[in-house]
Amino acid sequence: MLLIAISIMGVLSMDMIYIFLILTIIGAILHLFLSKAGKTKNRVFEVFLLWFLVIMVGIGSIWAFMGHVFMASMVAAAIGWPAGSPFQFEVGIANLSYGILGLLCWKFRDNFWTATVIAISTFYFGAAYGHIVNIMQTGNISPGNAGYSLYIDIIIPIVLICLLIAYKMTAKKQIIGQEDSSLSSI
Repeated sequence: MLLIAISIMGVLSMDMIYIFLILTIIGAILHLFLSKAGKTKNRVFEVFLLWFLVIMVGIGSIWAFMGHVFMASMVAAAIGWPAGSPFQFEVGIANLSYGILGLLCWKFRDNFWTATVIAISTFYFGAAYGHIVNIMQTGNISPGNAGYSLYIDIIIPIVLICLLIAYKMTAKKQIIGQEDSSLSSI
């Protein structure tokens, strides 16, 4: 059974990032549609940030952990790395930690979200830098080095940072608006 699951993971590993992205967007839209809470700008940013953190960071990072740890040779080949590096296991464990942070975002909010966005963004931007250096130094244009992985390592942190800033800024505007309306009623 485990071998079947690993085989399926191998076939789907490259395409899963797109599946996670689609699930994130559909989940956020359904959440907003089915929620009884008001659909303010702040609420929209909050829900999209939540789904990006839980699915893209949480589940996506746990998926990456499983690939780097349990299918290391296949992932190494996709990236254009030599198989058998102990650093790949360490990257997998780092992914596991980001995955746990992402999943915990469902329960914990506020500054926990900020810390999670900072942590995963640092990792992704660092990984993107590593991919770019590897491309320039070795000409490694393997799909896992120069393709989807590089783009995701740049796009996801930008999306997360933008959503977090928008969420925080609209929350402040709501608070200021509430204070202004309560003062005018005095």
